[in-house]
Amino acid sequence: MCFGTSSGRLSQLCHFGPLIAIFLISFITYAGYLCLLQWWPPLDSYAQIHLTIYLTWPLIIFYNYFNAVFLGPGFVPLNWRPPNKEDEKKLQFCKICNCFKAPRSHHCKKCQRCVFKMDHHCPWLNTCSGHFNHASFIYFLFYAPLGCIHALFVLVPSLYRAIYRNYYMFFGHNDVPLVSLNMYQMIACMFAIGMAFGVVIAVGMLFFIQMKVALKNQTGIEDWIIKKAHHRREQNNITEKFIYPYDLGKKENLRQVFNWSGNFRPIGNGMEWKVVDECDQFTLSLEQIAQKEEKRAHSVRYIVNRDYSGSFFPVSLGCKTCCCVPFSDDPRMPVVNGDEISVTRWQKHWLYGEKVKSRIENDKQKHKVTKGWFPSKIVKIHPESLEKMTADIEQEDNKKNS
Repeated sequence: MCFGTSSGRLSQLCHFGPLIAIFLISFITYAGYLCLLQWWPPLDSYAQIHLTIYLTWPLIIFYNYFNAVFLGPGFVPLNWRPPNKEDEKKLQFCKICNCFKAPRSHHCKKCQRCVFKMDHHCPWLNTCSGHFNHASFIYFLFYAPLGCIHALFVLVPSLYRAIYRNYYMFFGHNDVPLVSLNMYQMIACMFAIGMAFGVVIAVGMLFFIQMKVALKNQTGIEDWIIKKAHHRREQNNITEKFIYPYDLGKKENLRQVFNWSGNFRPIGNGMEWKVVDECDQFTLSLEQIAQKEEKRAHSVRYIVNRDYSGSFFPVSLGCKTCCCVPFSDDPRMPVVNGDEISVTRWQKHWLYGEKVKSRIENDKQKHKVTKGWFPSKIVKIHPESLEKMTADIEQEDNKKNS
């Protein structure tokens, strides 16, 4: 669970993502430091300046990393309602947090909270990249590859000199320091080189992706919403174009994230946003509501005729079901015989949907909304949905014939 919910700061680091990130940064730094002491010993002012610069990188990297982790993205308060009751119909409601989603907020299944301007859940931070920690996250993505590039400029020549130590000993210049590494140190050095190279490539690519997000003031989730908005208008022959409300121009978009002229904190409280003239605070939220309603209208109801425990690999349902599992972080949904499910996504041998509950059952379980994947073998189409599908097919055939 993420910081800002029910766990403390230190417990947030007790997760594979932060532990691996901290280990990699520390290991690469330490391996480079040991090599640097032999490759360019700090015996003169230039070497001392170089060593100081090298040791500054991990300080900057860790500062921005921990800032991104502990500052967090910001969460919509539980049970939050907009000040103006009329605005409630313009916002989505989260049954898990029992609150309305502020504009640009989305519910994170990992954090179990609604997140301000959520871009994605980052396993290396063990929290989301969102409104309040977006700048620190981008700074971390910028400095980590630079620090690793510097480490590579130390590690690679050091390893080369260690491998050809005898040559440098007998034929090298007297002013060239010798580098001596035993077998284990060489293995550690090669491992550090591989890890540093991987960080430069992977984290560097993520930096460019996040800079694109900042320049457009458009998160990955919002990019997907915009694509669906355009597709919805094409499908339904809607002439009115969708205008993204938060693209204020590249310079202003960057200022919204980094705010160099202020206290280096993002502008705003995560609930109210600066928008273009043609839009208001609820333009994107209303589009999301329309998309959800259309999705609900196209859903198909199924009845469960066999119990399913929620297993990722239900062997009892056959090899095809086990081999075609959905590649998604969405949960598997346990069901029992007689449950009714509204299905919105289909995949070979698997379906995704939400349990249809009675009003009383909803009241009891409003904090435990059940959604997820389940095998298609254990359900059959509800008679009402089957009747509706048959009517729709007949209607389409009549249109074609006419």
